[in-house]
Amino acid sequence: MDNFYVEATATSPEVDLRFDQRLLSLKGESYPENAAAFYAPVVQQLRAFLDTCQGQTLTANIALAYFNSSSTKMLFSLFDALDQAAQAGNQVIVNWYHDEEDETIFEFGEELQADFTAIVFHDHAIAS
Repeated sequence: MDNFYVEATATSPEVDLRFDQRLLSLKGESYPENAAAFYAPVVQQLRAFLDTCQGQTLTANIALAYFNSSSTKMLFSLFDALDQAAQAGNQVIVNWYHDEEDETIFEFGEELQADFTAIVFHDHAIAS
């Protein structure tokens, strides 16, 4: 499978799916005009890749400085795909990066950890 990359804009994050390294990175801010349209191909590519994985270790590095409510819904879809892959026998590791003073993003990471229990979460507070 070819790697999948979307360059960051002022309102959407950088998406870097490196299938050859079993690595997903999301970085930046996420408040695109249409979050469903932005994230649909990302989730589709991720699910297609995850369907080919068996007994693999997959890493997701998530460093979103801000995201709106419609992006939140799409992030749940993305994490659902990762959780299903973990339940299917893969090890999924999520590195959740957030500003140490940003309670909202920290708490969202905690919510994801509580909802998607098959995923191994590592919280990383970054000093501002």
